[in-house]
Amino acid sequence: MSTPLFDRHGRVAVITWSNPPVNGISFALRQHVSAGLDAALADADIDAIVLTGDGRMFSGGADIREFNTPKSTSEPTTPQLISRIENLSKPVIAAIHGSALGGGLEMALGCHWRVALSDANVALPEVKLGLLPGGGGTQRLPRLIGVEKALDWIVTGKTVKAKAALEAGVLDAVFESDLIANAVKFAGQLGTNTALRATGKMPVNAPANAAELFEKARENARKTARGMEAPLQCIACVEASTRSSLEDGLTFERARFMELVNGTQSKAIRHLFFAEREAAKPPRDAQDAPLRNVQRVGVIGAGTMGGGIAMAFANAGYSVTLVEVTDANLQKGLGTIQRNYEATVSKGKLAAVDMQTRVERIRGTTDMRQLADVDLVIEAAFEDMTVKHDLFTQLDQICKPGAILATNTSRLDINSIAAVTQRPQDVVGLHFFSPANVMKLLEIVRADKTAPDVLATVLTVAKRIGKIPAVVGVCDGFVGNRMVSPYTREAHFLLEEGATPQQVDQALERFGLAMGPLRMGDMAGLDISWAARKRLAPTRPKHIRYCHIADRLCESGRLGQKTGEGFYRYEAGSRAPIPDPKVEDIIKACAAESGITRRAITDEEVVERTMYALVNEAARILEDGIAQRGSDIDVIYVNGYGFPAGRGGPLFYADTVGLPKVLERIREFHKAHGELWTPAPLFEKLVAEGKPISSYEVPTKQA
Repeated sequence: MSTPLFDRHGRVAVITWSNPPVNGISFALRQHVSAGLDAALADADIDAIVLTGDGRMFSGGADIREFNTPKSTSEPTTPQLISRIENLSKPVIAAIHGSALGGGLEMALGCHWRVALSDANVALPEVKLGLLPGGGGTQRLPRLIGVEKALDWIVTGKTVKAKAALEAGVLDAVFESDLIANAVKFAGQLGTNTALRATGKMPVNAPANAAELFEKARENARKTARGMEAPLQCIACVEASTRSSLEDGLTFERARFMELVNGTQSKAIRHLFFAEREAAKPPRDAQDAPLRNVQRVGVIGAGTMGGGIAMAFANAGYSVTLVEVTDANLQKGLGTIQRNYEATVSKGKLAAVDMQTRVERIRGTTDMRQLADVDLVIEAAFEDMTVKHDLFTQLDQICKPGAILATNTSRLDINSIAAVTQRPQDVVGLHFFSPANVMKLLEIVRADKTAPDVLATVLTVAKRIGKIPAVVGVCDGFVGNRMVSPYTREAHFLLEEGATPQQVDQALERFGLAMGPLRMGDMAGLDISWAARKRLAPTRPKHIRYCHIADRLCESGRLGQKTGEGFYRYEAGSRAPIPDPKVEDIIKACAAESGITRRAITDEEVVERTMYALVNEAARILEDGIAQRGSDIDVIYVNGYGFPAGRGGPLFYADTVGLPKVLERIREFHKAHGELWTPAPLFEKLVAEGKPISSYEVPTKQA
C-alpha cells in the first residue's frame, strides 16, 4: 500500500486504505490496516482510531480475485483482522462513504462505532455470488439489529441506504458532508473512559417464533432461489447465532463459507460476475472510439417487444417516440404500457409520480417522419425480411445524419438489412429479450460494416438502460437463438424416441433451467419457430434427420398458450401445462413415419443430449468468430435463456463436467445419431490441448 500508516488528527489516528477501484479487501490491504493499528496502539498520543477508504467508497468487500488463492488465507485473514479490531483497547470508528459492502461492512461491524455520509449505503451481498458473509457478518449483524432484520438483509443481499441503516442501528451517526472531520470529532467526544461497544459481545435476542421464522425463510429460499445452496447456508448461520457463543458461531460460519467458496456453484457465479464485466467492454477497435450523443430514441412497433423497449428507455430517462402503423395499434400499445406501469405501482415498486414521469417520456405517433430528429431508432416490427427492408429504406431517408439505425431482429441477416441503406456503418442489431423492460440481456449484433463508434455508443447506452450487453456477429440466430436450434432439435428427437413432453421439461427444470424447452415454446408461441423452419426449409439437406412434431402441432392450430394448446393444453386463464393425449398421438405418428422404434429414455440422457448439443454448437460459434469469447456465451445463456446461474452457463458447465468426458459422449451420440452430432473441431482441439472452453478467446483476426 502506498498510503501512510495513519494520518494524525489531534489525538485521533485516521487509517485510510486504498485498493482501486472499489477498495477490495486484499491481503495487501489487510497488512496495511494491521500495521496501522500497530502504530496507533503503540502511540501514547493517540486515543482513538478512524478507519476509512480512499477514493469513491469505503470498501466493495473482499477482493474476489484472490479467492481460491494462497492470499485469501494469508494472515491476517479478514476474520482475524475484524476480531482484532473488535478487541482493541482503543475505540475504533468506521467512517463510511460510498458503499460498505460484504467484507467492507463486516470490517465496519467489527468497529466499536460506525458513522457515514448521508448518501452512503451498506449491504452484505455475498449471497449473490453464491457465498455467505464469511467475516462474522452472520454472527454480528443479528446482535446489532435483531435476528429477523439481519436474516432479511443477509439472505436477500439487499442494499440499505444510510438513513435506514441508522434507524436499524448499524450506523451511529450520519453526516451531510466532511466525513473525516465529523468522524474525528465524533471520536474526540467519546472520552478516554467511554466503554467500548464490541458488537460481538452483545447478546442475540432471538424472537419467540424463531423456529417458525427460520423454517419460513428456508421455504421461501427454496422457491425463489431454486437449487441454490448459499441462501440456505446463510439461514443456517444466522440460526446458529441464536444458539451459539460468538466463537462457536464464527467457527460454524467459517466452515460454511469455505464449503461454498470451494464449491462449484460459487465458482460458477463468480465466473459469470467477471464474464459480464468482460462482455460489456468494447471490442479492441472500438475501445477508444468517440461516443455519439444519444438523448432521443425512436421505437418502431408498439407490440409486446416494442412497448417493452420503449419502457426500458423511458425508465432510464430517455425521450421516446413510439411509432405504429395504425392508431388502433398505437393506442393498444400505449394502453399496455400504462397498465404495466400501474401494476408496478400497485406492487409498491414505483411511486405514482415516477410512473407519470415515465409515461410522459413516451410519445406515440403513426407518422414515421417524427423520427427525423432521434439519435437512435430501434425497429421492433414483424420478423420478415421484406418488412425490414422497407422500414430501413424509409429510415435511411427520414433519419438525420449520424443517427444510429438498429433492428431488434432475433435471427435475420443484418448485413442484408444494412445494405438497403446508404449508411450501413450506422446499422447495428439490438436484440432485446421479452419482456424487454425486465430481461437483462442485450445481444449487440455487429454487422460487417457497423462503425466502431456505433458499437461503443450502443454498449454505453445498454449500460445506462440497465442491460447486460454482449457483442456478437451476424449469422442465423446470432448466438442465443442459433444455439436454441440444436437444443430444441434434441428435445424433439427425444420425444420421437420415447420421452414425453413433461419428462423432457421436468428433467431440465430439475437440472436448474427456469423452464423446459417445450413449455418455453408454448409460452413464446410455436408459430415463431415454425416460421423460421419454413424459411430455412429450402436449405435443409434431405438426408439429415428432421422431426415433424412441432410442425404437425402448428398445422393443427396448436400454437401454444395463446391458442390454449401446444405441446400441452391450457385451461382458460391459466398458464399451467396439462399433458394432452392428443400430443402423444401426434408424437407416436411422427415416430412411426420416421421409422423410429420408441424406447425408455432416462432423465440423464435428456440432460446430456440437450446440454451437449448446446455446447457443441457453442464451439462452432466460437470457430466462426460469432462470439468473442466462451464466457460471452455463458453470459448470454444465463441472462437470456434461463440457464441456471449456479452452473455458470453451458460452457462453464462443460468445463465442470470435464471436456474429455463431454467429447466422449458427443462422439457416442455422433455414432448413434449421425452427422448432426459431428464434434466441433475447436472442441477436439481444446480437449487435445487440455484447455477449458469457457475461458477461450477468439484470436484477434477472427473477432
